[in-house]
Amino acid sequence: MTNRIDTRLALALAAAAAAMSAPATGQNAPAAAPSVEVGFNAWQAGNYDEAVRNWRPRADRGDADAQFNLGHAYRLGRGVPQNMNLAEQWYERAARAGHQEAQAMYGVILFQNGRRAEAMPYIRRGAEQGDPRAQYVYGTALFNGDLVPRDLPRAWAMMTRSAAQGLAPAQSQLREMEQHLSAEDRARGDEIAAALVQSAPAASARVDAPAPPPVRVATTEVPPSTTPTPQPRPSAPPPPAPAATRPTPRPTTPAPAAGGRWRIQLGAFSSEANARSAWNAVRSRLPGLEPYYVRAGTVFRLQAGPLASRAAAAQACAAARQACFPVAP
Repeated sequence: MTNRIDTRLALALAAAAAAMSAPATGQNAPAAAPSVEVGFNAWQAGNYDEAVRNWRPRADRGDADAQFNLGHAYRLGRGVPQNMNLAEQWYERAARAGHQEAQAMYGVILFQNGRRAEAMPYIRRGAEQGDPRAQYVYGTALFNGDLVPRDLPRAWAMMTRSAAQGLAPAQSQLREMEQHLSAEDRARGDEIAAALVQSAPAASARVDAPAPPPVRVATTEVPPSTTPTPQPRPSAPPPPAPAATRPTPRPTTPAPAAGGRWRIQLGAFSSEANARSAWNAVRSRLPGLEPYYVRAGTVFRLQAGPLASRAAAAQACAAARQACFPVAP
């Protein structure tokens, strides 16, 4: 039987982000393009307040480019106070209006927040439209049969396309997949990947953002955007915006069980040092649990435990607030 990928749906989506944080120019929306373009140019020049003033009225009227751009503004805290609830709402509005990049971003945010079943339709659409991070998540799900029916050729195709666009975790994942897929499955997957390239929608014009600074492979968060790390900016109170959603109580970490045989797996890394760095990033959310660095061939699996049951492991994954999975005894 084909094994599961060790980094099952691990959002070690670090490094080589795919221009998801560059604002849309609005060139695909002719009626609103002039004003959205003005806001885009202001954003590129660092005039974030002006950009937000240009985008907000059009976003309120349903312009998907403007909604997508406001999502960036609230996520990064530029021109408005940083507010992840409002960022998610604006991304959702744009995604439901059919904005391709917003669908991928919204799906990744939902997945990161533990709403995996809700995220998967957006992840799938983002993957089919060519987003490399969505392809990485969807390809892993297809390989494992997690939330979607197992489809090995399509899993190979998605991971191939993600790796080809430079996403480092997808490149390592692809090497691991190759050990478990037959030549026939890989050949069929290559055909699907070629079809994906031909059917991918044309990318909207945008100004290239600077490359992201080096990041540790050990991170298991959504990959950094191609926009530099936001710095606090004083700004006037924003005009009325969509009401923030009521925050969901954060799950608590179950107590470790002496002699428990269950663990959670938080990723697989190229070195033990990277695995230790990943643990340092998440350990505060998993009080009481101990890290395990399990060597498997050329990678080190980061696991945490011990836990008494699968249910306890699932609760610990929720508390980690990143993709992970229970490891059976």
